[in-house]
Amino acid sequence: MKRLLLIEDDVILRENTAELLELSDFEVITAPNGKLGIEVAKKQLPDIVVCDIMMPEVDGYGVLEALSKDSNTRHIPFIFLSAKTERKDVRKGMDMGADDYITKPFTEDELVSAIDSRLAKMAILKEERDRQSLENTEEEQLRTLNDLKNFFDDNGKQLTFEKGEMIYEEGQHSNNIYLITKGAVKCYKFDEQGKELTTALHTEDDLFGYTSFIQNIPYQETAVAIKGVEMVAISKEQLKEVLNKNHAVTLELIQLLTDDLQNIKDQLLQMAYSSVHKKTASTILKFAEKLNRQPNEPIKISRNDLASTAGIATESLIRTLSSFKKSGLIDIDGRTIKILNLQKLKDIQ
Repeated sequence: MKRLLLIEDDVILRENTAELLELSDFEVITAPNGKLGIEVAKKQLPDIVVCDIMMPEVDGYGVLEALSKDSNTRHIPFIFLSAKTERKDVRKGMDMGADDYITKPFTEDELVSAIDSRLAKMAILKEERDRQSLENTEEEQLRTLNDLKNFFDDNGKQLTFEKGEMIYEEGQHSNNIYLITKGAVKCYKFDEQGKELTTALHTEDDLFGYTSFIQNIPYQETAVAIKGVEMVAISKEQLKEVLNKNHAVTLELIQLLTDDLQNIKDQLLQMAYSSVHKKTASTILKFAEKLNRQPNEPIKISRNDLASTAGIATESLIRTLSSFKKSGLIDIDGRTIKILNLQKLKDIQ
């Protein structure tokens, strides 16, 4: 049973919503304001947080900010529940890192499907991490890229960047290598005509910022946050020490660098065409599995969830979903997606 923290200052709404969620097989803990909500979240570590915005003591934005800064709570999915429906309010919440925004009044189906969607996303990401860490070795502390990323988490410096904020600029000294724990980063250069050329798009769990581990070569591109970003950084000297002691992970990192060099010129073309179709189809099937739906039963999932899980732009995802619908693979009604041709969707893999 998943544990859910509901932070709501309206007593009647809090009690009614808690009862509704308990009937949907959630273990519900509640808090009457943001200050107590932060304390409960850090102590109980719920699987997901549903939080009102306008509250005494600390408002919902303050709750999200506090939990995002704590390493124990920053990965907990966070859903805003509010009567504030203006676009600027919605955008503010999402830019701060909220996973969803549900406006009052809401239906039971809307709330439960949003919660299920977020929990399914977290389960998919966890499975991917667990899959990469199955193989261990007694001879070396670090063997896989996943082990290296865990080293970043344990020893790196915590950094945050707002949407649009520059992380580093082309020509600056390349002192650090970064691992994204939340958000997305765009790397780009300018051609001779001054046109911006995107060289890479990095999302959660990606390493970036490496140039040369031997020579003091400056950054060859500019990196900017395209949404709120949390990351950890270690110095090149730290990484060199790790690689010298762990030869297996060195080989994996060399392979990663080799793949990056081979793919950088056609990366965007692959994302725009076949790669996007494959990722979209695979992610739809994963969500259907995680939400325990049969092929003929619809799933409710936001476009942003699908895009971020697949690692593609929302605009590209929307175009791909439209193509799938025209081809008779799926049917779309608002947030609801129904798989019409399971085999053809699998064949895209």
